[in-house]
Amino acid sequence: MAKSFKILQAKLTPKARARSQSLAKRMMADMALGDLRRARVTTQVKLGKALKVNQAAVSKLERRTDMYISTLRSYVEAMGGRLDIIARFNEGSVRIAQFEDVGSSHAR
Repeated sequence: MAKSFKILQAKLTPKARARSQSLAKRMMADMALGDLRRARVTTQVKLGKALKVNQAAVSKLERRTDMYISTLRSYVEAMGGRLDIIARFNEGSVRIAQFEDVGSSHAR
């Protein structure tokens, strides 16, 4: 019988648990759209229904390397998230607000 993750995690040393959490944060910080969708435990079909497109269109969107900010925002919002655009510099980070309402479901 398989053990639950919480039981296995409880058996980890504090150092191993911290290493595991650090690795999970790094993995979450850098994901392709398809990986993000799978991590959110949703299918292309379900996401397509939310976006009012077919599964093939979602698949194509996930493979793109260039798209409109409004398209990306719609994709993220269809999964229940919010898209923020951050510019990172050595001196710090700046949240770009220029695109706040572009394509947002909140602006419609």
